Amino acid sequence: MSKYEHEFVHMMDDVERQLDTITNPRHQKILRNFRRHAMLEVSGRYKEILTPEMTVEEPVYRLFEDGQSIVLDGMDEVSNFYQSLAVTDTLVMWTSNSDFAVNDNGFSGETLFSQFVPGSILGDGVFGAVHDSGDADSKAPSNSASDIDPDGWYLVRRTLAFVWPYDEQGRLIGEHVYEDSASKVVTKVDPSEVISAARAAELLAPLLEKYLP
Repeated sequence: MSKYEHEFVHMMDDVERQLDTITNPRHQKILRNFRRHAMLEVSGRYKEILTPEMTVEEPVYRLFEDGQSIVLDGMDEVSNFYQSLAVTDTLVMWTSNSDFAVNDNGFSGETLFSQFVPGSILGDGVFGAVHDSGDADSKAPSNSASDIDPDGWYLVRRTLAFVWPYDEQGRLIGEHVYEDSASKVVTKVDPSEVISAARAAELLAPLLEKYLP
């Protein structure tokens, strides 16, 4: 197992430790929903996230990155965004150093967010690049640096602040994600180090079997 695969498999360790300290059933349900959401998403099973058991009928995502905001309003826009992640091979991402505060309305906190991104869409904003590339009438944004290899792969790491509201049933209402742009580090990686979607699903299969009902 490579160093990135090790990080990937252990992305929920911080959440696991936090769950061990929480006794409130509603708060436990919220964090378990997040754990399940994260593992399904990066395993390419995002359609299972958007079921009525896990997510409200019309979720709203607010993604703030590089001074720009993206609002995904409703199930269709959220679903299309996940599809864009799959099409651009950017579904493989993971969190670490996570610290969340949980209450009845959801959770908030910070996490180190890592994501493999192809050079062909690597601009200042990853979320925006993925979102735009899903539009047939849009062109991928120009790269912010002339030395970006459009045929290469990059690991993008940055600190994100998360605010995820949940309803009374413990279902996700939406994602509010805010980037600390000063924390972003972009590193070119060998293609052999990139975790493919198929490899991600393989790595997480034992955990999904353990945590899914």
